[in-house]
Amino acid sequence: MERREIAVIGGGLAGTATALALAKAGFDTVLVAPDAPADRRSTALIGRSVAFLSDLGIFEALGSKAEPLAVMRLIDDTRRLLRAPTVEFRASEIGLSAFGYNVLNSDLLAALKAQAANAPQLERRDTTARSYRIEGERAIVELADGGSLAVDLVVAADGRRSPMREAAGIGLREWSYPQSAIVLNFGHRIDHRSISTEFHTRSGPFTQVPLPGQHSSLVWVEEPKLAELYAELAPDKLSRMIEDRMQSILGAVTVEEPIQRFPLSGASVDRFTGDRLALVGEAAHVFPPIGAQGLNLGLRDCEDIVRLACESRDDPGARVTLLRYDASRRSDVRSRTIGVDLLNRSLLADFLPSQMARSVGLGAMRALPLLRQFAMREGLSPGAGLTGIPRSLRERIGRHDA
Repeated sequence: MERREIAVIGGGLAGTATALALAKAGFDTVLVAPDAPADRRSTALIGRSVAFLSDLGIFEALGSKAEPLAVMRLIDDTRRLLRAPTVEFRASEIGLSAFGYNVLNSDLLAALKAQAANAPQLERRDTTARSYRIEGERAIVELADGGSLAVDLVVAADGRRSPMREAAGIGLREWSYPQSAIVLNFGHRIDHRSISTEFHTRSGPFTQVPLPGQHSSLVWVEEPKLAELYAELAPDKLSRMIEDRMQSILGAVTVEEPIQRFPLSGASVDRFTGDRLALVGEAAHVFPPIGAQGLNLGLRDCEDIVRLACESRDDPGARVTLLRYDASRRSDVRSRTIGVDLLNRSLLADFLPSQMARSVGLGAMRALPLLRQFAMREGLSPGAGLTGIPRSLRERIGRHDA
């Protein structure tokens, strides 16, 4: 049996980022994960995620592969009786040149793996973890290759079907929505000017997020039967449909394969920790692709567990440390879960008071700069709505602007 300080289980974006950060903090870390499959989706990295990855040297490695997000525009395209006004959130209004950056997941993972390969305190094991148990003051992780690890702390980043979470007996609540998401990238004739546009439709958000050059990513939430039909259209027909849905704001569109489709669902855990175990990423929470919450919350998980492990360096898996981690993640994740759920369900509701509430809320955002600025600061960093964006965060977000 091998002895290590920390084992991170799962080699996706959140798992690799956590293992790299722990190793750079000086912990003897092993990352247990086979190679992840290629992922052509993109992620909009916002606020604290940018700061966290910047400290790991990831943005320097990404270079021009990360596209700034300077403006986020909301357009009510529900065609209902009560419609909200168009609202634009501009980073310049709160003293920033960008809220964050959009990057292909494959490029982000490649940058993380390159940094991890050069981290002296980090070892990668190309296998999976089958189970874990507690023996005395250590967690024992059993590996599929026949080996085992004795560690102070297990960080489970092994996805929504997490075997580590199940071994710890942590309950999971799951729910589904009557929607599916079509996810793809596309080229377009008109420059996006670093503007992301979210059309609110009666079936859900239709969101364009800029990528480098005259390219963007798209998350299109639709009724399941229609999503299945649209995803199987010939590329030229689908391209024309997307241009129409976007009201030709980017001109002619050219869809790029692959075109992915999956049902919308969510999940949350009863608790974020077990005995000498902490959950991060989709092992702890699953979000529909709405509001750029999924990986950003996962990276805040990473940031918090690394910070607390450093504050308890003699025993990073101590019970008090894990209790503090559970408390630090609970309010953040639950508030974002409620927010995304309410936004999505408000688009589906034909109930007039729901339409009115949504219209009044977005109208207030447009009319009242202080309210709009509060929402932007809070979106970047929980708690910053009233206190303001910390100077250190402001500097690190702006560091990578062109």
